Amino acid sequence: MGSSVGTADGVGGADGTDRPDGDDRTNAYDSPDGDDRTDANHAPNGNGRTDANHAPDGAYRSDAYDAPDGADLSDEAGEVRLFWEGLGLPGLVDVHTHFMPERVLKKVWEYFDALGPLTGGVEWPITYRAEERERVGLLREFGVRAFTAMLYPHKPGMAEWLNQWAVEFAGRTPDCLHTATLFPEPGVAAYVQKAVDEGARVFKAHVQVGAYDPADELLDPAWGLLAEAGIPVVIHCGSGPSPGKHTGPDPIGRVLARHPRLRLVFAHMGMPEYEDFLGLAERFGEVRLDTTMAFTDFSEQFAPFPRRALPRLADLGDRILLGTDFPNIPYPYVHQLRALEGLGLGDEWLRAVCHDNGAWLFGL
Repeated sequence: MGSSVGTADGVGGADGTDRPDGDDRTNAYDSPDGDDRTDANHAPNGNGRTDANHAPDGAYRSDAYDAPDGADLSDEAGEVRLFWEGLGLPGLVDVHTHFMPERVLKKVWEYFDALGPLTGGVEWPITYRAEERERVGLLREFGVRAFTAMLYPHKPGMAEWLNQWAVEFAGRTPDCLHTATLFPEPGVAAYVQKAVDEGARVFKAHVQVGAYDPADELLDPAWGLLAEAGIPVVIHCGSGPSPGKHTGPDPIGRVLARHPRLRLVFAHMGMPEYEDFLGLAERFGEVRLDTTMAFTDFSEQFAPFPRRALPRLADLGDRILLGTDFPNIPYPYVHQLRALEGLGLGDEWLRAVCHDNGAWLFGL
């Protein structure tokens, strides 16, 4: 595993130690005022291939979970466990999974079923369509030691409501890393501080869906607070699947220039501006990237990762984190793992990405 660029102040992990060695959107949140909107922010604007994702034995697994009737998941769970057991790991740490109020998530699924515009007209079967309890149980069956509840507002006045739901979810789901969110609005620093005080361990920001500038001065105190606390922020700021007014590396680069210790985790590897976001990680030692949907057969159809950047990916191996987008993926969970394996960066890199980096970051 290659070395990474360190910060001058040597900020360490969750335990405080140094690390060893135009806008076309529809939104998905029910806000407190009853403004129901559907969201397809994960859908590509190009052609994907759901028929290209196979288990190692060549059998397509799009039916790996089919609620409410259910399907036998023992084979897939066995494949996932075989993957991490083969690496000598105690399990997986997945920093990018979606849990949110049930009526909100169901609206997301309805959008995909209807082949909404951001799906590009491509069939997007939700592989893990099930009730919350079943989805949590499935991650546990896979051997995911820790996961997140990535949720985010699309307008002012929603973040506090979502954060309160997340407190309750984390309380009944101890293996979920307590997740919170934010939006550029008056009072944001106060409710971010409240979330931190209540035990939030990771934040989610979605520049594309929220359609805001991450460098908005309203967010500046919140970024400073999170940088000081050392709490990671998983942020969707790349221009995939559809570019927004404030997506891309430049707006978030301005935030990092002001808060170089901010622990940002670029979702989806910064797709499709992979190399630009790798550059930010090389420049700022507390920046990380998650693997969510990157390198899969599905995403390679519309946003292929440039193979010339593989050496940079190897060199940043201690700052790449496993993310999957479970449950809203159109292929089996194991395919994300096999796609990472297929990069050919070796078992040490895989161990770091699939478990050790996240375990260190969150003090597991």
